[in-house]
Amino acid sequence: MEKRVNFEVIIIGGSYAGLSAAMSLGRSLRAVLVIDSGWPCNLQTPHSQNFLTHDGHTPGQIAAEARRQLMKYDTIKFHHGLAVGASKTDQGFTVITQTGEIFSGQKLIFATGIKDVMPDIPGFSECWGITVIHCPYCHGYEFRNAKTAILANGAKAYHLASLINNLTDDLTLLTNGKVEFDFPAAEKLRANGISIIEKEVAEIVHEDGYVKEVVFMDGSREAFIAVYAALPFEQHSDIPAALGCDFTEHGYIYVDTMQKTTVEGVFACGDNAAMMRSVANAISSGNVTGAIVNKELVDEHF
Repeated sequence: MEKRVNFEVIIIGGSYAGLSAAMSLGRSLRAVLVIDSGWPCNLQTPHSQNFLTHDGHTPGQIAAEARRQLMKYDTIKFHHGLAVGASKTDQGFTVITQTGEIFSGQKLIFATGIKDVMPDIPGFSECWGITVIHCPYCHGYEFRNAKTAILANGAKAYHLASLINNLTDDLTLLTNGKVEFDFPAAEKLRANGISIIEKEVAEIVHEDGYVKEVVFMDGSREAFIAVYAALPFEQHSDIPAALGCDFTEHGYIYVDTMQKTTVEGVFACGDNAAMMRSVANAISSGNVTGAIVNKELVDEHF
């Protein structure tokens, strides 16, 4: 990239939300820098679904096409690297990367995403995003009518089961231990033909990420085609917290309806700030964020 270090807007995170925000701003002739480390959360996912015009494309294809389209805007610059810190200044913000580059911007957008926290189950991480999946809207149609498991417990398990029950008649809930929901919930699951296995999971046997069997601690095993899992997560970047941004009780960056965080001049979009985790939603929130940031710049200088 050229040697420019001062921008109107710095976007940390160059996946779908960040690129969408960059397009809104770049088309408004704003000087934009996108800093991206190249490690999206869905790196292992083979196909992206439920996204008009790109249904079935790989996540990499969608992101690559987005970057190709953005390259025609000379208002948008890219820096491949990891942002490790940011500080507020009288003019806006400075951002420092892992290799020591320093950039400044009037506004700061976090499109940094989240990191899934994998359980200590052999085979789980190798299958994550392929046949161990998180979202029936993103993956459910492709595994319709298949023998399916849900590896979850409590309210999350009940919620997933209610959605996935519409997609297959062969559904089993793996609680990985004693059930954590009340008697009426368990009875309702069973009334809908959903069996419950309370054994601890020892391993997921797979072939190149495609689930074959779930092995339990007692040595028994059960064959499945797909396994849904509700995982905890952590923020991909700790910079928003260091800047003083507030977070929701679920761990997302708190934003208002305009994608503004609780720190003036700082915005967030995509998976780091929304429970609805999908490519389409990330792009939508990024588009809105770019427009709102541009409007703020307009109001400050017009």
